[in-house]
Amino acid sequence: MSTPLPTRLDGVPLAVRTQNLTKRFGRQTALDDVSLQVPEGAVYVLIGPNGAGKSTTLKVLLDLVRADSGTAEVCGVDPRTRGPEARAQTGYVPERLDWGYGWMRVGRLLEHHAAYFPAWDREYAARLGRIFGIEPERRMGTLSKGQSRRVHLIMALAHRPPVLVLDEPTDGLDPVMLDEALGLLAEHVADTPTTVLVSTHQVHDVERLADHVGVMRDGRLVLQAPRDVLHRDLRRYRAEVPEGWAGAPELNGAVLRRGALGREIQWTIWGGERDVAQRLARAGAVVRDAAPLTLQEAAITLLSRKDQP
Repeated sequence: MSTPLPTRLDGVPLAVRTQNLTKRFGRQTALDDVSLQVPEGAVYVLIGPNGAGKSTTLKVLLDLVRADSGTAEVCGVDPRTRGPEARAQTGYVPERLDWGYGWMRVGRLLEHHAAYFPAWDREYAARLGRIFGIEPERRMGTLSKGQSRRVHLIMALAHRPPVLVLDEPTDGLDPVMLDEALGLLAEHVADTPTTVLVSTHQVHDVERLADHVGVMRDGRLVLQAPRDVLHRDLRRYRAEVPEGWAGAPELNGAVLRRGALGREIQWTIWGGERDVAQRLARAGAVVRDAAPLTLQEAAITLLSRKDQP
């Protein structure tokens, strides 16, 4: 049972799409044949460790980095040929917040940013500023990481773009402000037709928002699926096995993580629960439990998986 993990989302309209993106920086391959598919209206969480290629992928969508090969689209617009139009439809929070405006006061930066977006909602921006505790007279260069992150969230949200591209948006936020920011993001998505693409390695921060998941490792997209499919098909099986058990050859390629204590195994396996249980039973195992994983647990399993034949 060699079960390839799903990497395509077929049959749904897409707000963001890349096809076969490849990018190298010198000898290092940052992106290796990445085909990202973000459905319209989704909250798509792109998970991976630092250096996996997440930020490079997002920058390609905004024409801030050019891929060596492959294509990208944001709301049907090719950012390589129509970069300003793609960026106009996008609210962006970068991973690194130093945009060279350290000398500028917060209020002036927001006014400057608003000038580029005719749909800028001043009342909404002011409300967000109050909730985030923004001080308009402060200079950007004097703000903490978390305070700068809040300013950039206002810049991303206040023109109510059809697509939000958020690169580590919770980084630097204290627990109270993190909860506030996630609540505002959920409220924003409920009130405004929006597709959200969130890149993070802090999975637990955004778990409650995600309805689609992508997992990147070493520049490759190793999984891409709706959250409910991940919940249904990735499970941890606890089973009793006989002495000298030879394993379950029918599941080769589908077992993502293995653990054992005495005659009890705990295997994390991709596949339909009934089919997997039947294959384990044919191999002599007695399944005692099959439990879905949290998004955090699924991410750890997928990122720590060793490639199997």
